[in-house]
Amino acid sequence: MNKKVKKYLKLTVVIAIVALFVWFLIIYPLVSFRGYEKTMKKAAERYFVIKPGELPTGERIKTISLQDLFFGSYIKEDFYIPYTKEPCSLKDSWVKVRRENGEYKYYTYLKCGALSSTVDYKGPEITLNGEEDITITRGEKFKDPGIKSVVDNKDGKIDTKKVTVTGEVDTNTTGSYTITYTVLDSLNNKTTVKRNVEVVERLKSTVKTLLGDKTNFTGNPENNYIYFSNMLFRILDMDGDNVRIVSDMDIANVNYDGIEDWLSDVFYKHLTSRSRKLIVENKYCNMKATDETLNTTECSSYTGKKKVYIPSIVDVNKANGEDNFMQPFTMSWTSTAKGKNEAYVVRNFFTMGDTPYINLAQKYNFGVRPIITIDGNTLIKGGNGTSEEPYYLSDYKKAKTNSLLNERNSGEYVQIKGTLYRIIETESDGTTKVISESPLAKDGIKVKTYYVDDNRIYNPKDKNNVGYFINNKSSEYVDTSYFVNKNVKVPIYKEDPAYKKETETKNYKVKFSAPNTYDMFSAAEETGSYWLINSSKNSSLTNGISEIGAYMYGESNMTSYGVRIVGYLKSDITIVSGDGTYEKPYNVSK
Repeated sequence: MNKKVKKYLKLTVVIAIVALFVWFLIIYPLVSFRGYEKTMKKAAERYFVIKPGELPTGERIKTISLQDLFFGSYIKEDFYIPYTKEPCSLKDSWVKVRRENGEYKYYTYLKCGALSSTVDYKGPEITLNGEEDITITRGEKFKDPGIKSVVDNKDGKIDTKKVTVTGEVDTNTTGSYTITYTVLDSLNNKTTVKRNVEVVERLKSTVKTLLGDKTNFTGNPENNYIYFSNMLFRILDMDGDNVRIVSDMDIANVNYDGIEDWLSDVFYKHLTSRSRKLIVENKYCNMKATDETLNTTECSSYTGKKKVYIPSIVDVNKANGEDNFMQPFTMSWTSTAKGKNEAYVVRNFFTMGDTPYINLAQKYNFGVRPIITIDGNTLIKGGNGTSEEPYYLSDYKKAKTNSLLNERNSGEYVQIKGTLYRIIETESDGTTKVISESPLAKDGIKVKTYYVDDNRIYNPKDKNNVGYFINNKSSEYVDTSYFVNKNVKVPIYKEDPAYKKETETKNYKVKFSAPNTYDMFSAAEETGSYWLINSSKNSSLTNGISEIGAYMYGESNMTSYGVRIVGYLKSDITIVSGDGTYEKPYNVSK
């Protein structure tokens, strides 16, 4: 066989192979597809022969889907995407019929995978004026921006008046609303576009409404509670368009000259990242006063800009009224100093004369109520401002069922076999550090213990020590199976405990310990005494919270106090239900 013949044969084979590929990949699928189209059209024609009363009149269009033709047995065979067992789309395929020039004309659209009919099946394109998602403040006037244009690929420009608009927006009620725009082309291909309108409540608007003609809240209002970073706060006043809030209760007991470091090192770091984004740096009153000028409502000195501070006597005085919410039942520091070594503490009873203030040495530990300024444009997501349903903001995020407890945040509540705890923080090993909300009790009677001898250094290994009782006897009052043993540090001071001023520490491996006065949520949540882990080498000093919720000082031999426990929950504890709030704490399983 000569070279020319061989070359011819090879060329013939190549052509044949190409032809087969073209047939199998292009021609055969198209032939099958066109056959399906003809079958659909004939089926639709039979449908209307049998049901002539359904034929459209005037300029109307009647549509029958491939699904209806199958279910009505007008088509016997199944339509498949070529070379597969996947059926053609039943819902997206249709035949439309319209009367034109006195005769009925049929338009068939079939969709089979990548293959589709060339007939016009796309609805017009609607272009809106403005954004598709709009957010407005409750009470704000709203006018629909409307439609910019409508253009169809076959019919060209369509009059915007032919668009049907449905949906209403109640600007006096918060929530999500939808405005729907619908239009048809000449072949009844429909397009629907939606605009979402969110009616929200901005914090500044709500507070302005609540205050009315007042500049700040006074007395003990029932509607100024707000939930921030999983802690209950009270709305104090407005500063321009921003809102100042103050913790409803003391967070910890700290020596006055250590407060700013504690606010930065402990409190601020325990706020959620979402909460920190809402804070506006602000200047706060830090004036000095004397016993003769304690009734002032005018501040004479301010700090530089800070993220967090504590209230001054001016803040307390301006809130004056029956049962002033700025006067706690505990002894709480104000930012107002009397001199170099003294500052004023406020409380609502057991004070001298007509003033709620006592001047005390700055080295002492008393309550800290942080004050914060929040961006007034922050959205209120829910609540009505009461203590049971405080306003909550965009920083609040509920836990998912079956998620791990150690993924949650400082300040949230968890209930274990009837005992309520509060999350302090998650440890690096995955355990969750918690503190019991109240002193332990049995049958309604609070548990109490005391130091048997004069040695007041906290020691869980000494049977005569408060630390031993807390670690070894708490199991009589709470379920211990959720907790693990952990190394804890006992801080020891030369005299009065002071933030970051311990002279030494001792480590013990225990399941439960007393709270550290500088831990989050270690301050009194209600009246009732309890011991603290902080120890002094001066054995006459009692390190605990008294029955009136104040840090105790002075000689106190054989003092009997209650027990609040700090423990570490296992790393695999999961959330079963609850919101993590005081009213609806998390319920968990292990």
